[in-house]
Amino acid sequence: MREFSLGRKLSSFIGLIAGLVLIIAGLALAIMKTKNPARGAMLIIGIVLLIAGLYLFPTLKHHRKIINVLFLFPLLFAFAVTVIIPLILGIGYSFTNWDGIRVKGFVGFDNYTRMFKQPGFIWSILITFLFVVFNIVLVNLVAFLLALLCTSKIKGLGFFRAAYFLPNLIGGIVLGYIWQFIFSNVVTRLTTAISDNRYSMLSETKTAFIAIVIVYIWQYAGYIMLIYITGLNTIPGDVLEASSIDGASPLQTLFEIKIPMIAPTITICTFLTLTSAFKQFDVNLALTNGTGSVANFMGSYLTNGTEMLALNIYSTAVINNEYAFGEAKAVLFFIILAVVSIVQVRISNKKEVEL
Repeated sequence: MREFSLGRKLSSFIGLIAGLVLIIAGLALAIMKTKNPARGAMLIIGIVLLIAGLYLFPTLKHHRKIINVLFLFPLLFAFAVTVIIPLILGIGYSFTNWDGIRVKGFVGFDNYTRMFKQPGFIWSILITFLFVVFNIVLVNLVAFLLALLCTSKIKGLGFFRAAYFLPNLIGGIVLGYIWQFIFSNVVTRLTTAISDNRYSMLSETKTAFIAIVIVYIWQYAGYIMLIYITGLNTIPGDVLEASSIDGASPLQTLFEIKIPMIAPTITICTFLTLTSAFKQFDVNLALTNGTGSVANFMGSYLTNGTEMLALNIYSTAVINNEYAFGEAKAVLFFIILAVVSIVQVRISNKKEVEL
Protein backbone atom coordinates (compact mmCIF):
# COMPACT_ATOMS: atom_id res chain seq x y z
CA MET A 1 0.00 0.00 0.00
CA ARG A 2 1.43 3.38 -1.04
CA GLU A 3 2.03 6.07 1.53
CA PHE A 4 1.30 9.75 1.16
CA SER A 5 4.44 11.86 0.91
CA LEU A 6 5.29 14.48 3.50
CA GLY A 7 4.93 17.21 0.86
CA ARG A 8 1.40 16.08 0.02
CA LYS A 9 0.41 16.01 3.68
CA LEU A 10 1.82 19.49 4.20
CA SER A 11 0.05 20.82 1.07
CA SER A 12 -3.24 19.32 2.28
CA PHE A 13 -3.10 20.94 5.70
CA ILE A 14 -1.99 24.30 4.30
CA GLY A 15 -4.84 24.23 1.77
CA LEU A 16 -7.43 23.32 4.42
CA ILE A 17 -6.30 25.95 6.92
CA ALA A 18 -5.84 28.71 4.33
CA GLY A 19 -9.19 27.88 2.73
CA LEU A 20 -11.08 27.97 6.02
CA VAL A 21 -9.43 31.25 7.03
CA LEU A 22 -10.30 32.92 3.72
CA ILE A 23 -13.90 31.65 3.78
CA ILE A 24 -14.45 32.80 7.37
CA ALA A 25 -12.89 36.19 6.60
CA GLY A 26 -15.04 36.62 3.47
CA LEU A 27 -18.23 35.66 5.33
CA ALA A 28 -17.33 38.02 8.17
CA LEU A 29 -16.93 40.92 5.74
CA ALA A 30 -20.28 40.01 4.16
CA ILE A 31 -22.07 39.83 7.55
CA MET A 32 -20.61 43.18 8.60
CA LYS A 33 -21.74 44.56 5.21
CA THR A 34 -18.28 45.90 4.57
CA LYS A 35 -17.94 47.17 1.02
CA ASN A 36 -14.68 45.40 0.38
CA PRO A 37 -14.20 44.32 -3.25
CA ALA A 38 -11.85 41.55 -2.11
CA ARG A 39 -14.46 39.56 -0.16
CA GLY A 40 -15.82 37.78 -3.26
CA ALA A 41 -12.32 36.80 -4.35
CA MET A 42 -11.56 35.61 -0.80
CA LEU A 43 -14.58 33.33 -0.79
CA ILE A 44 -13.79 31.84 -4.21
CA ILE A 45 -10.09 31.31 -3.46
CA GLY A 46 -10.96 29.89 -0.04
CA ILE A 47 -13.39 27.34 -1.53
CA VAL A 48 -10.80 26.31 -4.15
CA LEU A 49 -8.09 25.88 -1.49
CA LEU A 50 -10.48 23.92 0.74
CA ILE A 51 -11.38 21.54 -2.10
CA ALA A 52 -7.69 21.12 -3.00
CA GLY A 53 -6.86 20.39 0.63
CA LEU A 54 -9.57 17.75 0.85
CA TYR A 55 -8.37 16.20 -2.40
CA LEU A 56 -4.86 15.88 -0.98
CA PHE A 57 -6.09 14.79 2.45
CA PRO A 58 -3.59 12.28 3.95
CA THR A 59 -5.71 9.18 4.38
CA LEU A 60 -5.74 6.05 2.29
CA LYS A 61 -8.87 4.48 3.75
CA HIS A 62 -11.35 7.27 3.05
CA HIS A 63 -9.63 9.05 0.15
CA ARG A 64 -11.96 7.58 -2.48
CA LYS A 65 -15.04 8.63 -0.49
CA ILE A 66 -13.66 12.17 -0.17
CA ILE A 67 -13.10 12.35 -3.93
CA ASN A 68 -16.65 11.09 -4.62
CA VAL A 69 -18.11 13.70 -2.25
CA LEU A 70 -16.07 16.46 -3.90
CA PHE A 71 -17.34 15.56 -7.35
CA LEU A 72 -20.93 15.26 -6.13
CA PHE A 73 -20.81 18.43 -4.01
CA PRO A 74 -21.71 20.96 -6.77
CA LEU A 75 -24.81 18.95 -7.74
CA LEU A 76 -25.83 18.27 -4.14
CA PHE A 77 -25.27 21.91 -3.18
CA ALA A 78 -27.35 23.18 -6.10
CA PHE A 79 -30.12 20.67 -5.31
CA ALA A 80 -30.14 21.68 -1.64
CA VAL A 81 -30.20 25.41 -2.41
CA THR A 82 -32.89 25.23 -5.09
CA VAL A 83 -35.11 22.40 -3.77
CA ILE A 84 -34.51 21.20 -0.20
CA ILE A 85 -33.98 24.52 1.58
CA PRO A 86 -36.87 26.33 -0.23
CA LEU A 87 -39.15 23.38 0.56
CA ILE A 88 -38.31 23.53 4.27
CA LEU A 89 -38.67 27.32 4.37
CA GLY A 90 -41.96 27.09 2.43
CA ILE A 91 -43.41 24.62 4.93
CA GLY A 92 -42.43 27.00 7.73
CA TYR A 93 -43.90 30.05 5.99
CA SER A 94 -47.19 28.22 5.39
CA PHE A 95 -47.88 28.37 9.15
CA THR A 96 -47.32 32.13 9.31
CA ASN A 97 -48.75 35.38 7.99
CA TRP A 98 -45.87 35.99 5.57
CA ASP A 99 -46.24 38.78 3.01
CA GLY A 100 -43.26 37.82 0.85
CA ILE A 101 -40.88 40.11 2.75
CA ARG A 102 -41.37 39.61 6.46
CA VAL A 103 -43.27 37.31 8.78
CA LYS A 104 -46.03 39.19 10.59
CA GLY A 105 -47.11 36.41 12.91
CA PHE A 106 -47.78 32.71 13.47
CA VAL A 107 -51.23 31.53 12.37
CA GLY A 108 -50.92 27.75 12.78
CA PHE A 109 -53.17 25.72 10.50
CA ASP A 110 -55.41 28.66 9.53
CA ASN A 111 -54.04 28.79 5.97
CA TYR A 112 -54.70 25.06 5.52
CA THR A 113 -58.25 25.17 6.85
CA ARG A 114 -58.98 28.30 4.84
CA MET A 115 -57.97 26.76 1.51
CA PHE A 116 -60.55 23.97 1.82
CA LYS A 117 -63.26 26.58 2.30
CA GLN A 118 -62.49 28.09 -1.12
CA PRO A 119 -64.71 26.57 -3.86
CA GLY A 120 -62.31 27.92 -6.50
CA PHE A 121 -59.38 25.99 -5.02
CA ILE A 122 -61.36 22.74 -4.74
CA TRP A 123 -62.43 23.20 -8.35
CA SER A 124 -58.78 23.65 -9.39
CA ILE A 125 -57.87 20.37 -7.72
CA LEU A 126 -60.70 18.52 -9.47
CA ILE A 127 -59.96 19.77 -12.97
CA THR A 128 -56.23 19.17 -12.41
CA PHE A 129 -56.93 15.50 -11.63
CA LEU A 130 -59.23 15.32 -14.65
CA PHE A 131 -56.54 16.90 -16.82
CA VAL A 132 -53.96 14.39 -15.54
CA VAL A 133 -56.19 11.39 -16.29
CA PHE A 134 -56.92 12.60 -19.83
CA ASN A 135 -53.28 13.26 -20.58
CA ILE A 136 -51.83 10.08 -19.07
CA VAL A 137 -54.03 8.12 -21.45
CA LEU A 138 -53.97 10.30 -24.55
CA VAL A 139 -50.34 11.49 -24.50
CA ASN A 140 -49.00 7.96 -24.01
CA LEU A 141 -51.36 6.54 -26.63
CA VAL A 142 -50.46 9.16 -29.25
CA ALA A 143 -46.75 8.97 -28.39
CA PHE A 144 -46.72 5.17 -28.63
CA LEU A 145 -48.48 5.21 -32.00
CA LEU A 146 -46.01 7.81 -33.28
CA ALA A 147 -43.14 5.67 -31.97
CA LEU A 148 -44.49 2.65 -33.86
CA LEU A 149 -44.69 4.78 -37.00
CA CYS A 150 -41.16 6.12 -36.53
CA THR A 151 -39.69 2.64 -36.03
CA SER A 152 -41.39 1.17 -39.09
CA LYS A 153 -39.77 0.74 -42.49
CA ILE A 154 -40.93 3.94 -44.14
CA LYS A 155 -38.89 6.65 -45.80
CA GLY A 156 -38.07 9.91 -44.09
CA LEU A 157 -38.02 8.62 -40.49
CA GLY A 158 -35.57 11.32 -39.45
CA PHE A 159 -37.90 14.03 -40.75
CA PHE A 160 -40.92 12.56 -38.98
CA ARG A 161 -39.08 12.21 -35.66
CA ALA A 162 -37.85 15.81 -35.84
CA ALA A 163 -41.29 17.11 -36.88
CA TYR A 164 -43.10 15.33 -34.04
CA PHE A 165 -40.51 16.43 -31.45
CA LEU A 166 -40.35 20.08 -32.62
CA PRO A 167 -43.42 21.32 -30.62
CA ASN A 168 -41.66 20.31 -27.39
CA LEU A 169 -38.90 22.83 -28.14
CA ILE A 170 -41.35 25.74 -28.20
CA GLY A 171 -41.81 27.48 -24.85
CA GLY A 172 -45.16 26.97 -23.16
CA ILE A 173 -46.03 30.69 -23.07
CA VAL A 174 -45.28 31.13 -26.79
CA LEU A 175 -47.11 27.90 -27.56
CA GLY A 176 -50.16 29.08 -25.64
CA TYR A 177 -50.36 32.36 -27.53
CA ILE A 178 -49.90 30.60 -30.89
CA TRP A 179 -52.77 28.23 -30.17
CA GLN A 180 -54.86 31.06 -28.73
CA PHE A 181 -54.59 32.72 -32.14
CA ILE A 182 -55.49 29.42 -33.84
CA PHE A 183 -58.57 28.81 -31.68
CA SER A 184 -59.74 32.43 -31.77
CA ASN A 185 -59.15 33.15 -35.47
CA VAL A 186 -58.45 30.11 -37.63
CA VAL A 187 -60.98 27.75 -36.01
CA THR A 188 -63.65 30.44 -35.80
CA ARG A 189 -63.32 31.15 -39.53
CA LEU A 190 -63.72 27.44 -40.25
CA THR A 191 -66.86 27.21 -38.13
CA THR A 192 -68.20 30.35 -39.78
CA ALA A 193 -67.61 28.90 -43.26
CA ILE A 194 -69.24 25.59 -42.33
CA SER A 195 -72.26 26.66 -40.29
CA ASP A 196 -72.38 30.48 -40.31
CA ASN A 197 -71.79 30.33 -36.57
CA ARG A 198 -68.64 32.06 -35.31
CA TYR A 199 -67.58 29.88 -32.40
CA SER A 200 -64.32 29.71 -30.44
CA MET A 201 -63.36 26.76 -28.26
CA LEU A 202 -62.03 29.22 -25.68
CA SER A 203 -65.43 30.85 -25.18
CA GLU A 204 -66.84 28.13 -22.91
CA THR A 205 -65.30 26.34 -19.95
CA LYS A 206 -65.78 22.78 -21.23
CA THR A 207 -64.40 23.40 -24.71
CA ALA A 208 -61.59 25.58 -23.32
CA PHE A 209 -60.53 22.69 -21.10
CA ILE A 210 -60.52 20.41 -24.16
CA ALA A 211 -58.42 23.00 -25.99
CA ILE A 212 -55.79 22.92 -23.22
CA VAL A 213 -55.71 19.12 -23.44
CA ILE A 214 -55.22 19.28 -27.22
CA VAL A 215 -52.35 21.77 -26.93
CA TYR A 216 -50.65 19.74 -24.19
CA ILE A 217 -50.85 16.54 -26.27
CA TRP A 218 -49.48 18.37 -29.30
CA GLN A 219 -46.57 19.72 -27.24
CA TYR A 220 -45.62 16.72 -25.11
CA ALA A 221 -46.36 13.66 -27.25
CA GLY A 222 -43.21 14.11 -29.34
CA TYR A 223 -40.98 14.04 -26.27
CA ILE A 224 -42.59 10.87 -24.91
CA MET A 225 -42.39 9.39 -28.42
CA LEU A 226 -38.57 9.53 -28.32
CA ILE A 227 -38.54 7.51 -25.09
CA TYR A 228 -40.85 4.90 -26.61
CA ILE A 229 -38.64 4.75 -29.71
CA THR A 230 -35.65 4.03 -27.47
CA GLY A 231 -37.58 1.25 -25.74
CA LEU A 232 -38.76 -0.30 -29.01
CA ASN A 233 -35.23 -0.24 -30.42
CA THR A 234 -33.97 -2.28 -27.44
CA ILE A 235 -36.19 -5.25 -28.39
CA PRO A 236 -33.87 -7.92 -29.86
CA GLY A 237 -34.36 -8.41 -33.58
CA ASP A 238 -34.04 -12.17 -33.11
CA VAL A 239 -37.20 -12.23 -30.99
CA LEU A 240 -39.20 -10.31 -33.60
CA GLU A 241 -37.82 -12.51 -36.38
CA ALA A 242 -38.71 -15.66 -34.46
CA SER A 243 -42.28 -14.44 -33.91
CA SER A 244 -42.59 -13.71 -37.62
CA ILE A 245 -41.36 -17.21 -38.51
CA ASP A 246 -43.84 -18.71 -36.03
CA GLY A 247 -46.66 -16.94 -37.90
CA ALA A 248 -47.52 -14.26 -35.36
CA SER A 249 -49.63 -11.43 -36.78
CA PRO A 250 -48.55 -7.79 -36.32
CA LEU A 251 -51.14 -7.31 -33.58
CA GLN A 252 -50.01 -10.45 -31.75
CA THR A 253 -46.39 -9.28 -32.00
CA LEU A 254 -47.41 -5.88 -30.63
CA PHE A 255 -49.44 -7.09 -27.64
CA GLU A 256 -47.57 -10.29 -26.82
CA ILE A 257 -43.96 -9.22 -27.43
CA LYS A 258 -43.38 -5.50 -27.89
CA ILE A 259 -45.57 -4.09 -25.11
CA PRO A 260 -44.44 -6.61 -22.42
CA MET A 261 -40.77 -6.07 -23.33
CA ILE A 262 -41.00 -2.27 -23.02
CA ALA A 263 -42.90 -2.34 -19.70
CA PRO A 264 -40.12 -0.37 -17.90
CA THR A 265 -40.32 2.27 -20.65
CA ILE A 266 -44.09 2.52 -20.17
CA THR A 267 -43.53 3.06 -16.44
CA ILE A 268 -41.09 5.90 -17.11
CA CYS A 269 -43.35 7.56 -19.68
CA THR A 270 -46.39 7.30 -17.43
CA PHE A 271 -44.48 8.85 -14.54
CA LEU A 272 -43.16 11.71 -16.69
CA THR A 273 -46.59 12.39 -18.14
CA LEU A 274 -48.23 12.35 -14.72
CA THR A 275 -45.79 14.76 -13.08
CA SER A 276 -45.72 17.10 -16.08
CA ALA A 277 -49.52 17.22 -16.34
CA PHE A 278 -49.87 17.94 -12.62
CA LYS A 279 -47.44 20.86 -12.93
CA GLN A 280 -49.12 22.35 -16.01
CA PHE A 281 -48.82 26.12 -15.76
CA ASP A 282 -47.48 28.00 -18.77
CA VAL A 283 -49.94 26.77 -21.42
CA ASN A 284 -52.81 27.22 -18.96
CA LEU A 285 -51.69 30.80 -18.27
CA ALA A 286 -51.15 31.81 -21.89
CA LEU A 287 -54.17 30.06 -23.41
CA THR A 288 -57.00 30.92 -21.00
CA ASN A 289 -55.38 32.50 -17.91
CA GLY A 290 -57.69 30.24 -15.90
CA THR A 291 -60.86 32.07 -16.94
CA GLY A 292 -64.14 30.28 -17.41
CA SER A 293 -67.52 30.31 -15.71
CA VAL A 294 -68.95 27.57 -13.52
CA ALA A 295 -72.56 28.28 -12.62
CA ASN A 296 -73.00 26.38 -9.37
CA PHE A 297 -70.15 24.67 -7.57
CA MET A 298 -70.41 24.27 -3.79
CA GLY A 299 -73.06 26.98 -3.89
CA SER A 300 -70.81 29.53 -5.59
CA TYR A 301 -70.45 31.05 -9.04
CA LEU A 302 -66.85 30.58 -10.19
CA THR A 303 -64.91 32.58 -12.75
CA ASN A 304 -61.80 30.36 -12.71
CA GLY A 305 -63.29 27.45 -14.63
CA THR A 306 -60.03 26.49 -16.39
CA GLU A 307 -57.60 27.43 -13.63
CA MET A 308 -55.49 24.42 -12.69
CA LEU A 309 -53.69 23.91 -9.40
CA ALA A 310 -50.31 25.41 -10.31
CA LEU A 311 -51.95 28.52 -11.78
CA ASN A 312 -54.22 28.83 -8.74
CA ILE A 313 -51.17 28.83 -6.44
CA TYR A 314 -49.47 31.45 -8.62
CA SER A 315 -52.57 33.65 -8.63
CA THR A 316 -52.93 33.39 -4.86
CA ALA A 317 -49.32 34.28 -4.08
CA VAL A 318 -48.32 36.69 -6.84
CA ILE A 319 -51.55 38.24 -8.10
CA ASN A 320 -53.41 38.43 -4.77
CA ASN A 321 -50.21 39.01 -2.74
CA GLU A 322 -51.07 36.25 -0.25
CA TYR A 323 -47.72 34.50 -0.11
CA ALA A 324 -48.23 32.47 3.06
CA PHE A 325 -51.60 31.25 1.79
CA GLY A 326 -50.00 30.38 -1.52
CA GLU A 327 -47.23 28.48 0.31
CA ALA A 328 -49.84 26.41 2.15
CA LYS A 329 -51.46 25.49 -1.17
CA ALA A 330 -48.02 24.67 -2.61
CA VAL A 331 -47.25 22.34 0.32
CA LEU A 332 -50.54 20.51 -0.24
CA PHE A 333 -49.72 20.36 -3.96
CA PHE A 334 -46.34 18.78 -3.16
CA ILE A 335 -47.97 16.17 -0.90
CA ILE A 336 -50.59 15.28 -3.53
CA LEU A 337 -47.98 14.99 -6.29
CA ALA A 338 -45.63 12.89 -4.14
CA VAL A 339 -48.37 10.46 -3.05
CA VAL A 340 -49.85 10.06 -6.55
CA SER A 341 -46.39 9.57 -8.09
CA ILE A 342 -45.41 6.90 -5.54
CA VAL A 343 -48.70 5.04 -6.02
CA GLN A 344 -48.34 5.19 -9.81
CA VAL A 345 -44.77 3.85 -9.76
CA ARG A 346 -45.72 1.00 -7.42
CA ILE A 347 -48.69 -0.02 -9.57
CA SER A 348 -46.58 0.18 -12.74
CA ASN A 349 -43.84 -1.95 -11.18
CA LYS A 350 -46.38 -4.64 -10.28
CA LYS A 351 -47.69 -4.56 -13.86
CA GLU A 352 -44.12 -5.00 -15.12
CA VAL A 353 -43.77 -8.18 -13.08
CA GLU A 354 -47.09 -9.49 -14.36
CA LEU A 355 -46.12 -8.78 -17.98
